[in-house]
Amino acid sequence: MSTEIKAPTFPESVADGSIATWHKQVGEAVLRDEPLVDIETDKVVLEVVAPADGVLKEIIKGEGDTVLSDELVALFEEGAAGSTAAPEAAKADSAPAASADLKVSPAARKMLEEKGIDAAAVTGTGKGGVITKEDVANFKPAAAPAPKAAPAAAPVVDMPAGERIEKRVAMTRLRKRIAERLLEATHTTAMLTTFNEVNMKPVMDLRNQYKDLFEKSHNGTRLGFMGFFVKAACEALKRYPAVNASIDGDDVVYHGYQDVGVAVSTEKGLVVPVLRDAENMSMAKIEEKIREYGLRAKDGKLSMEDMTGGTFTITNGGVFGSLLSTPILNPPQTAILGMHKIQDRPMAVNGQVVVQPMMYLALSYDHRLVDGKDAVQFLVTIKDLIEDPARILLEV
Repeated sequence: MSTEIKAPTFPESVADGSIATWHKQVGEAVLRDEPLVDIETDKVVLEVVAPADGVLKEIIKGEGDTVLSDELVALFEEGAAGSTAAPEAAKADSAPAASADLKVSPAARKMLEEKGIDAAAVTGTGKGGVITKEDVANFKPAAAPAPKAAPAAAPVVDMPAGERIEKRVAMTRLRKRIAERLLEATHTTAMLTTFNEVNMKPVMDLRNQYKDLFEKSHNGTRLGFMGFFVKAACEALKRYPAVNASIDGDDVVYHGYQDVGVAVSTEKGLVVPVLRDAENMSMAKIEEKIREYGLRAKDGKLSMEDMTGGTFTITNGGVFGSLLSTPILNPPQTAILGMHKIQDRPMAVNGQVVVQPMMYLALSYDHRLVDGKDAVQFLVTIKDLIEDPARILLEV
């Protein structure tokens, strides 16, 4: 009995997808819930698994083909035996006949042992190819090849440059969608970036003091820096609601909640899963959710719902060593915060030069909605909260 394998139901925002990779071939045995095919959309890679144990009967949509929501991509036969054992059987059949025991007379065997000669090197002239005593006595080992003379030094010749290799690969749907959104942001927004720097020593001291206790108290969840910035951003967004708003045609939509997107880099491109109602999340919950999103993004397991929406985004190029950058907006959001590398720098503290761990912060914003004054004060609020973490708890 054949079962239809169909593409998943795509959200309204996704028109179609394309077949990225077939993990199984026609006639190959498949176990229940084993991956059959990956379907790539504009936002995420969706995995289609086997509904039961059986065999992939027919592939209707090949790699690179476009598929619509719920479209038939393959036929599957439940309970049928597959061809997974065929390669092993073929290997067994192709084993050389030379593995059979050689026929050696008793006298010849004794002489072989005395002279240390390998029986496989001797040709038997007896009846049925039996190696006789005379065969061993007349055996002459092949002369070892004479050592090659050392080659004369090659003359110096100007050789042309090596082959200039180029490789042309079709852009993935996810990468094309990322490119479209980046161009959309630069073409349709009045984007501007303001910068500041923050002393990370207070947060680093607090983290060093409580990281072991934090991890023990929250079932292995580690205390990172992102949790502090998410909490600081939520507090700053409450004070400057325009930074948390979006433009819809001629209207401004002010959001009474903070859904903070956290940019995550994957092999296929940058994705932005969203921490929903981040203002109500504890530090431990934020860190736990970010770690979960990171692992799922690495394995390509993020869903559409995980990346839909968001009112503000935080991206951390510092993990890759970026010292300073101008992050691009994630439309329809009106602002994005960029974190960077923590670097020791000499700073003036109370009239003294002191080396401090400093981080540059960048806030890119849509100047159509956010005035420069609000953007600067928003970034200063982030700076003040990070440099005095107790203010995050006290909301002052």
